[in-house]
Amino acid sequence: MPTHLVNLDALILRQDFEARSNQPPQPKLTGEFKIIELTPKSITFQILRKPDFQRETANWTPAKISELVQSFLDGDLIPSIIMWRSPETGHIFVIDGAHRLSALIAWVHDDYGDGEISRSFYSNIIPPEQIQAAEETRKLISDAVGSYQELLKAGQFAENSPADSVRRAQNMSLFPVQLQWVHGDANMAEASFFKINQEATPIDSTELIMIQSRKNPNAIAARALLRAGVGHKYWSTFSDETRSEIESIAREIYDLLFIPVLESPIKTLDLPVAGRGYSADSVRLAFEFVNLANGLISEIKPRPKKKRKAAKADDADGRATDKDGSKTIEFLKNVRGLARRISGPHASSLGLHPAVYFYGATGRYQPPAFLATARFIQELEQRNAFNQFTSARKRFEEFLLGYRYFKNQIVGKFGSGTRSLEPLVTFYNIILLGVVEGRTDADIIGMLRADTKLGKTLKETFAPDVEYGKEFSTDTKSQAFLRRALDGAVRCAICGARMHRNSISVDHIDRKQDGGMGTPENAQLAHLYCNSGYKESLHSKSNMTDDDFADL
Repeated sequence: MPTHLVNLDALILRQDFEARSNQPPQPKLTGEFKIIELTPKSITFQILRKPDFQRETANWTPAKISELVQSFLDGDLIPSIIMWRSPETGHIFVIDGAHRLSALIAWVHDDYGDGEISRSFYSNIIPPEQIQAAEETRKLISDAVGSYQELLKAGQFAENSPADSVRRAQNMSLFPVQLQWVHGDANMAEASFFKINQEATPIDSTELIMIQSRKNPNAIAARALLRAGVGHKYWSTFSDETRSEIESIAREIYDLLFIPVLESPIKTLDLPVAGRGYSADSVRLAFEFVNLANGLISEIKPRPKKKRKAAKADDADGRATDKDGSKTIEFLKNVRGLARRISGPHASSLGLHPAVYFYGATGRYQPPAFLATARFIQELEQRNAFNQFTSARKRFEEFLLGYRYFKNQIVGKFGSGTRSLEPLVTFYNIILLGVVEGRTDADIIGMLRADTKLGKTLKETFAPDVEYGKEFSTDTKSQAFLRRALDGAVRCAICGARMHRNSISVDHIDRKQDGGMGTPENAQLAHLYCNSGYKESLHSKSNMTDDDFADL
């Protein structure tokens, strides 16, 4: 099983900085505080905040959190936490060291992403991976040093407690957390955050974009769908009705993309279409998917603040501040429409099987393939070509499975994320054209190799450079399952392609309007679009010629 990262994001609340300047100078502030000041009733704990542009505190492993707590209790050197105090509200903002401070808070509160604070913060919607990471962290800390409550008892009843526990209880009461303070106004504090975080551990480029554009509709939409509309509400300034709609749509999109939960090794074909919802990669994927669904497909680069301020409120590219939430709702609806096309119970759903389109032979999720498939669907819709795709779908997908390594070669050549978007879409379009024209696999490969972008990239033979040991790896186990399971997967009775559990409908073989009955003998399983759009179009156009399906 993979080691999941621990989500400590709920333990220090986020809050927006004040934008005022000429704030009065701060008096001299303390250079340290004791661990007791992180307990629930402490005023210090109650006024702790993170800036709303702070990255999510969810990037440490259970082992790293355990090591931090043990280091603190053993008196090892821990870098200072850098703070800024708002003269307007009195809140103390963590500029640097949020993970270190949150690890100590988690230990004091026994909340590693599954405790009382976290459950309240996430409206009790805690992913299984988050619970697993929390339980692993709790066990590691229990084995290494003991819980906060255990050490409190060891300090009170030293004569009946292990020597190491007594020593650490004493250290806990004596060793302080060291602090440094940023002096100046809110702008100075924000500038300090970016300077520190780019010089030490640089912020991921996608996170940096989302931080800089945190009040823009694409960033708000991505944050909302990533956590199913719970957690920190970047949309909190909007009206109650708008907030409710954002959260409702975000939850639906999350379920379409990330449910069921992905387990490893793979032992089921019930796979989520967007991989793990609880991972570092999901942030980038969600943001790029939002941008793709709303026409923002280029590699967006972080922009200077003065350019962001110059953006107009009606800026169509999503870079303007969303003042009332209407643009965020528009963005989310566009994302939902595209997600419904890919998977789910909506009548428009093509029900694309994740194991065919989005996972490699070894079961590894492929974000570029997901984004490219979404873009390919957009193009099919623009060309009104869903019927054409459906008529060719079975063989189209067999080609994808038979030559999986072509996608790997394309991504290897052009890069991950949106850099492989256009080459992969070209790849799909050429395959579809070849299938529609009745070409052989060899002919289609020739068409692919004749393309100016793909020609030098694709190799017809592929021998993976892998050394196998005596034990089966997780990838090998997943590959063995997928190979056999895909052979026996349930297929659509109309198009003949494989079906995913999220997008199965029961279709009348003889239609109800033609007198068909709801009997088992008259029932067949089909994709929702095949059942509705495709099948109905065939009945309504009984004199349709081949030319109706041949125009790309």
